[in-house]
Amino acid sequence: MAEDGRAGRAAGPGARMDAFERRENRILLASPYVVVGATTAIALLNEHPSAGRAAATLGAAAALLAWVAGFVTLRRGRPLPGPAAYAFIGGVLALLGVLITLDPMFGFVSILAYSHLQVLPPRGRLPGVVPVAALAALSQVGGPGSVHGTVWAVYAAVFAVNVALAGSLCYFLWRGDEESQRRRAVIEELAEANARLEEMMRENAGLHAQLLVQAREAGVHDERQRMAGEIHDTIAQGLAGVVTQLQAARQAHGRGGDWLRHLDLAQEMARGGLAEARRSVHALRPAALEEAALPDALAGVTARWSELHRVPAEMTTTGTVRAMHPEVEGTLLRTAQEALANVAKHAGASRVAVTLSYMGDQVTLDVRDDGAGFAPDRPRGGSESGGYGLAAMRRRVARVAGTLAVESEPGAGTAVSASVPAVPAAGGGA
Repeated sequence: MAEDGRAGRAAGPGARMDAFERRENRILLASPYVVVGATTAIALLNEHPSAGRAAATLGAAAALLAWVAGFVTLRRGRPLPGPAAYAFIGGVLALLGVLITLDPMFGFVSILAYSHLQVLPPRGRLPGVVPVAALAALSQVGGPGSVHGTVWAVYAAVFAVNVALAGSLCYFLWRGDEESQRRRAVIEELAEANARLEEMMRENAGLHAQLLVQAREAGVHDERQRMAGEIHDTIAQGLAGVVTQLQAARQAHGRGGDWLRHLDLAQEMARGGLAEARRSVHALRPAALEEAALPDALAGVTARWSELHRVPAEMTTTGTVRAMHPEVEGTLLRTAQEALANVAKHAGASRVAVTLSYMGDQVTLDVRDDGAGFAPDRPRGGSESGGYGLAAMRRRVARVAGTLAVESEPGAGTAVSASVPAVPAAGGGA
């Protein structure tokens, strides 16, 4: 209903203009018959002419009305071509001259002659005022029989006044008509533009609906990928650590060793993994970043990993440390955790080095080990989990417009390097 209302408001001025022009056209089409008929009746009743003069008056009046009917009324407003328009005006002037000669009262009919000058091309309208003004002035001084001697001066003055007044009035009327036609054209263009705009709005509404569906599907896909990565980084890694500690506890118990320490570590890892899983579900930052800055959080992760796996690991920070956007810091921390988990599962390394470098508009994380290495075009160890780990790291880094590079070869160790934009934390500087 709102669209109908807008369309009604847009079409309102045009509809009102159409109704006004239809009424105006009906009046113009009927006016010759009313004016000529009334003038003829008055002339015959007041003057009481002879039968011959009365017959001539009726014949000339009927001829004028027939002439107007043939050229204007029956055409129902259709424009006359140039030659026909000049012929029509010439006939009107000739018959009007005859009527004024028969009775000067027919000078009132000159008003119709002025109104019909509009059928002429624009360049012929003002010149057409002159002969009509001449006939009007002739009727005003008493007809052709009254123009003699000094009356010619009076006639000339009356003629000049008629030309000035009628010419000015006709000029402004014609200009007003042209402006009306221009406004009509503008209204029609606006109506067409409004129709096109409504069509575009309908198309845009359809496109918007499609985009919403696509955005929802993309959001669902991204959320699935995020949850898959978080599960891999928290639950899967935590369970793997728990299994490792339980196996170590079994072995230590069989040897009479300190198997309770391994159970305590397994319990601690299970609790930590559960807490991280809950944080992942709610898309919260890793707990390590809530409690410390990124370098300290990485140092803590590295130290715990070294203690757990009994492999020396060193954490180094270079450059000017500054707070980064939470998504950037979370990405680097999770990448480090995944890289260290891969070292523990596949590398058999004797030493690991973790380096965090702040370099202008980039922050780089490097995790290097001296382990068995692998062919980068194949997942380390050929396992599904190993392949997913590298893919998950790449997707995670790519989400913050970063890049991940892996350099390795069998027997020569592995280097994982993640470079991300140094997006400052809210309110911080680069």
